[in-house]
Amino acid sequence: MTRAAIVVRSPTELRRRYQELAAGDLVLGPVAVKPGEEIKLIDLQERQVVFFPSLLAQMVVRLKTSQAQVMQDYMLPGTFVAHRLVDLSARLGDARLSGPIVTKRDRAHLGMGVSLWPSLEALHSLASLQSLPYPLVVQPFLAGARDFRVVMVGEYTEAYERYNPQGFRKNLFQGGAFRPVDVTQELLSFCRRAMARGKFPYAVLDVLISPQREAYLSEINFHAGLKGSQIGQAEYRRRVKAILEDFCRQWESSRTTPD
Repeated sequence: MTRAAIVVRSPTELRRRYQELAAGDLVLGPVAVKPGEEIKLIDLQERQVVFFPSLLAQMVVRLKTSQAQVMQDYMLPGTFVAHRLVDLSARLGDARLSGPIVTKRDRAHLGMGVSLWPSLEALHSLASLQSLPYPLVVQPFLAGARDFRVVMVGEYTEAYERYNPQGFRKNLFQGGAFRPVDVTQELLSFCRRAMARGKFPYAVLDVLISPQREAYLSEINFHAGLKGSQIGQAEYRRRVKAILEDFCRQWESSRTTPD
């Protein structure tokens, strides 16, 4: 008798059925695994279990350091991940990091883990005296940059700018405000390329626009705060669900279509 395919739709179900999943089964939707459980996802991919969204995208969104490594070509030149003091020391001569820098801590949200430093030398001096919360994403501070949040889900796209005349923190939780902006073809093309690199079927992207109108990826996620958006959380989730269910229908159809 042919084994019926399994569709996993929640972290609880994934843990319950982990050992029985096999080639061709489907894990539908982002999976939240605990730190240390990532090996299960790699194991399932080796068993040829299908993930949607892709496992690459799911691993990228878990950590800011993962994004800085995989999506580095789309981020500010000079961006790197510091795991220890020697990593900071190795970059002291990098001309791209000669001015003010920004650091980001893993698993810190709402702008709480972002810090501005006058120089990499200042950060290095502090790190020489005390332990820092490694790993850290380190990147140049882009003076005069505009901060756009871009929503791309199915055929729907929109963007709004986050700004704060009182400081560099533009996150709405940190006192920033918002206003809608047009999604230009240049911005749309950049976001699509970034999503293709990480194999994202939908995403909320934070994009920095330089005074020279160059685009750089700040962060990319499946979900994020949408307080300044027109679509709102409820409609965004509805459209995400539609994308997931459409993929599931196509996956089921491909399994029943004769060779």
